[in-house]
Amino acid sequence: MSTKVQLQTSKGEITIELDDAKAPATVANFIDYVKKGHYDGTVFHRVIPGFMIQGGGFEPGMKQKSTGAPIQNESANGLTNDRYTVAMARTSAPHSATAQFFINATDNGFLNRAQSQDGWGYAVFGKVSAGTEVVDAIERVKTGRSGGHGDVPVEDVLIQRATVLD
Repeated sequence: MSTKVQLQTSKGEITIELDDAKAPATVANFIDYVKKGHYDGTVFHRVIPGFMIQGGGFEPGMKQKSTGAPIQNESANGLTNDRYTVAMARTSAPHSATAQFFINATDNGFLNRAQSQDGWGYAVFGKVSAGTEVVDAIERVKTGRSGGHGDVPVEDVLIQRATVLD
């Protein structure tokens, strides 16, 4: 049985079904952040139409949140960056993912381990099982620059609360 997490956003609810079997360390990390309330009051801070929506690292005003230690990249788990799958965001270092995640807005095969330029890719750990229309609505918001960052929604798209569903 897979764990589900619900994101209550300012645009509606998104339910994510996590793949505990194929991405155990990533799922455990994500659930830990959910249970600690890390995602509550954060924003989707990077939105690129036809690519992805990213959240989990910033509060309104582009104030970065502190995180725990990075986790190992589980991109060799066989899950692929298809539309509505959820993957861990990271820096150019393969094992740098902490709390930030993204939801693929289209099939992004170039992010998969096999096709990636760095030989690592981005670890998928779940998929949106309800609320795809909310993902689509977030993908369509107007973006601009804020605090040195690009692709930032002009009006905050909040993750009001993240909850592990029983």
